[in-house]
Amino acid sequence: MNNKVEWAVIPAAGRGTRFLPITKGTSKEMLNIVDRPTIDYIVEECLNAGIKNIVFIVSEYKDDIKKYYSEDKKFYDEMIRAKKDDFAKIIDSIPKKANFYYCIQKEMLGLGHAVLCAKDVVKDNNFVVCCGDDIVDFDKKSAVSELIDAFSKNGGKTIVGGQEVDLNNISKYGAMDIKEKIDDVTYSLKGIIEKPKKEEAPSNFASLGKWVFNSHIFEELEHTKPGKGGEIQLTDAIASIIEKEGAYFVNFHPTRYDCGDKLGYLEAVVHFALKREEFRKDFIDFLEKEVKKYK
Repeated sequence: MNNKVEWAVIPAAGRGTRFLPITKGTSKEMLNIVDRPTIDYIVEECLNAGIKNIVFIVSEYKDDIKKYYSEDKKFYDEMIRAKKDDFAKIIDSIPKKANFYYCIQKEMLGLGHAVLCAKDVVKDNNFVVCCGDDIVDFDKKSAVSELIDAFSKNGGKTIVGGQEVDLNNISKYGAMDIKEKIDDVTYSLKGIIEKPKKEEAPSNFASLGKWVFNSHIFEELEHTKPGKGGEIQLTDAIASIIEKEGAYFVNFHPTRYDCGDKLGYLEAVVHFALKREEFRKDFIDFLEKEVKKYK
């Protein structure tokens, strides 16, 4: 089996109701972290892992993601005429990052259904799935790179990415039922339980929005019946894959930010702002003054 991974699927069709009212007119994935949209940090992570083709799963009313990753010659020419070459270079570079594709999810029938929407584009290729609001910070090696390495080492079998979470929060995630430890970060799986109660969780290893699949997942999704909330659950398809060919969990290293949560989004904004040398000192001074007001 070919274990090369050059495709990524990024589900981004949801309404983003937790961020209303801003998401009435703007995609949650396009909310900015400093001067880049949230989803662009995920794209960057995929590029770091050698991904060349990125498929966005969007709804019919979401056109801002496509606009961002499309060529904008008019804007480019305006910057050239204004002698703002640095801005023109940025505008020109965005659509050249990868080959971008768009699939419309007409009904919100769950994450599994969103992934299945990419079947006709991805075809028989191996691929990564990254949720559109989970981002990580990394210096050299991204979480997606770690997952792809494990995919290659373990015969091209499904990889579930995640980390340990507090057991009090495990009910928010898919919980891993561990079979055995393979190496420092990799575990073979007996099963996976979607959002279990704390007392029913088989472990505190949680699935956190990143997976690597071979094309067999599409067949499983086609035969997966609607689960919780009448949605096609990706977790149910993975459970079937575990029984048929096995799967693994990778406890990835980079720090994760859940930008689908307001507090997680704010944490990401502050973190990535502090990494920017051009205004780090002034921003730290501002934060220190603001924090004192509320102590």
